[in-house]
Amino acid sequence: MRSLYTDDHEAFRDSFATFVQKELSPNYLDWEEAGIAPREIFATAGRYGFVGMAVPEQYGGGGTKDFRFNAVICEELAAAGISGAGLGLTLHNDITTPYFIEYCNDEQAQRWLPGVASGELITAIAMTEPGTGSDLASITTTAVRDGDQYVLNGSKTFITNGINADLVIVACRTDPAAKHTGMSLLVVERGMPGFERGRNLDKIGMHSQDTAELYFNDVRVPVANRLGDEGKAFHYLTANLAQERLSIAITGVAAARAALTWTVEYVKERKAFGQSISAFQNSKFVLAEVKTSVDVAQAYVDQCILRLNESTLSPSEAAEAKFWCTELQKTAVDRCLQLFGGYGYMTEYPIARAYADARVTSIYGGTTEVMKTIIAKSLGL
Repeated sequence: MRSLYTDDHEAFRDSFATFVQKELSPNYLDWEEAGIAPREIFATAGRYGFVGMAVPEQYGGGGTKDFRFNAVICEELAAAGISGAGLGLTLHNDITTPYFIEYCNDEQAQRWLPGVASGELITAIAMTEPGTGSDLASITTTAVRDGDQYVLNGSKTFITNGINADLVIVACRTDPAAKHTGMSLLVVERGMPGFERGRNLDKIGMHSQDTAELYFNDVRVPVANRLGDEGKAFHYLTANLAQERLSIAITGVAAARAALTWTVEYVKERKAFGQSISAFQNSKFVLAEVKTSVDVAQAYVDQCILRLNESTLSPSEAAEAKFWCTELQKTAVDRCLQLFGGYGYMTEYPIARAYADARVTSIYGGTTEVMKTIIAKSLGL
């Protein structure tokens, strides 16, 4: 039924699925236990062309802005049950790399983009603060200009790739008197004096994703590390949110589809009361409902991907995709887990890990409630 992908995308899918099978899946449970994935997976992915696809070729990237390649990666990671470590890769590709491509000047592009494209420079973006989540305009981290440097002070939390990152895009306030127009983006590099990483946060799920607290204590960041113009951060951040939210939606529907696949296989094998679980009407109806919901959501997401490629995807359309697909992910995984019975609660089964991993998706990237607010605004409400 899907007509989104060409032969090139499917060849890319085959290559990436092989990479996942050989490089990620065999070690994934060890990384889950350790609470972090090794930074080497980014460079390994880079050697095969699985990071930096949108980075211009002159800097070692793939030179394509076709987001369908990004979508393939999201789908294959979900199909393999690689959530935590996979989030680090998709954040690097889908969320942070666009800032470097769009807002780096020539000198910054020469300095950073080759490493971003190769996976040797791991990236993160620091927006959320301990007291500020979805309300970007209320951030309190400050950067005071002092000659050719900014003095950065503040803290961030829930930062994906927070431990492994070499380049952290920090949203900060360069004009405390202004609100939306007083924010800028500074790139803080690994090893800068005063830049400290807190603990790798202990989460319900996504265990192999290094989600950290970051602290900035009089960090002297060169003006040469500012991305774009001073005071334009709010505009930059909101402009990229549609792609970020669509990326989350793609993963959401793909994760729901993966749960469906695992469950269909399980109910055919498992027996109760003298027959296969798949023979019970309840099993058939539950899985029929999940399949229908996934297919309907997939059709909308595929259209959103095409609109993103055409630069016509609106904030409200991306919000609809993010809201619907993450809520679907939670519901579908929950209903599928029920059909596993007690085994569904055992973390050795991917359905159990998917259940825990799904819970955060309707929170990060903007909560479901924020998505509904954006959609309501599009209705003039």
